[in-house]
Amino acid sequence: MSAGDTLSHHNKQIVQHVFDELAKSNPQPLLAHLSDDFRFVIMGSGSWSRSYDGKETVLAELFAPLRARLGRITTIPVRLIAEGDHVVVQARGRNTTADGRAYDNSYCNVLRLDNGRITEWVEYCDTLLIEIVLGPPAAVVPADR
Repeated sequence: MSAGDTLSHHNKQIVQHVFDELAKSNPQPLLAHLSDDFRFVIMGSGSWSRSYDGKETVLAELFAPLRARLGRITTIPVRLIAEGDHVVVQARGRNTTADGRAYDNSYCNVLRLDNGRITEWVEYCDTLLIEIVLGPPAAVVPADR
């Protein structure tokens, strides 16, 4: 097995474990593998679509609002493909909003890893569905106010 194959295999194992746990609504392995300079990008043109830069920003401006609107977040991996420091994950969400509406999006995620830490996550999904079911993200209030 070449060094590139070994890296691909190792990164795929990490991401597989993270997604296996996300399928059980357990975010802890994901949080444990995020780098401090982690970047999450939602592609598209909806109000949630943008780059969330830095682990603290992702947690506060993306993950916390999602958790508040969805409660448990369940993301089920369908297919994983790894090459070098990238792992592509096709997944489906099976979620219910806090007010009881279904939110079942489909995703293609491209993750980049560096030394076992997830440094970037680019997500392709139905951004119109996000808008319809979740509405716009909450306004971000600067910490100094």
